[in-house]
Amino acid sequence: MKILITGGNGQLAFDCNEILKKKHEVLSRNHKEMDISDFKQTESIISICNPDIILNCAAHTKVDDCETEKDLAREVNAIGPKNLAEISEKLDCKIIQISTDYVFNGKKNLPAYYVEDDSPDPLTYYGSTKLDGELAIQKATNSYAIIRTAWLYGLGGHNFLKTILKLCLKNPPKGVKVVNDQFGSITWTFKLALQIEKIIETDGQGIYHATSEGYSTWFEAAEYFLKKMEIQHKLIPCITEEYPTPASRPANSILENKRLKQEGINLMSHWENDLEQFVSKFRECLIRDATETNR
Repeated sequence: MKILITGGNGQLAFDCNEILKKKHEVLSRNHKEMDISDFKQTESIISICNPDIILNCAAHTKVDDCETEKDLAREVNAIGPKNLAEISEKLDCKIIQISTDYVFNGKKNLPAYYVEDDSPDPLTYYGSTKLDGELAIQKATNSYAIIRTAWLYGLGGHNFLKTILKLCLKNPPKGVKVVNDQFGSITWTFKLALQIEKIIETDGQGIYHATSEGYSTWFEAAEYFLKKMEIQHKLIPCITEEYPTPASRPANSILENKRLKQEGINLMSHWENDLEQFVSKFRECLIRDATETNR
């Protein structure tokens, strides 16, 4: 199959490209090469590429910035997917959209989780635009898969774990505050890319949740990561009110991979196992990169 990946500079796109190119012809385009909010430009490029599948990893994911950069957030997260869906329908190819836990309000009491048929109710402008992107795709075409995921980390790009590592390497004795009352499943982009490949191979249709199994708080995930990294650290657990941000975060971002399990295609494993593998494979690289950016 020929697969066109958008958002080619992102950490998920990086892993998807590495995995999918082993069995498929993969084309990757970043924002400079293809602005998905520009319908005419995007249609022209996709027509030339003539893919069987469009995998949309492009998104404005800086949640706090979305509260002020509303036009940009809507262009990338809502208009872009709408354009891609309309083009995919016109060219008879499938669209796979990467979405988010932020389409939910996070108000379910723990340890309850969100499944695919729960009603969305976003708290943030980011979540609202991502939901609008989902709805636009469902309206434009019947050949789609929407994959909601959460709390991504990987070797490429910026993420929470890399930020924590840089802070602890920069000044180990100082305490770093980390939120300990928001719950979710921190998810390795490499494993998510493998799951996306499985959905492609089985021609999965509709909405899926795909996160690591199990859940933690941000504090618990950071603590586990730094211990496995064998990095001197002092993390201080705090509540959300002690770490105010422009955008409200869902207190409960736990997604259950219900449909993946029903269809017998769930490849996601426990977050602790994934994080241990990630550290084992990339520890030296992560430390080197963090040290260089601290200079």
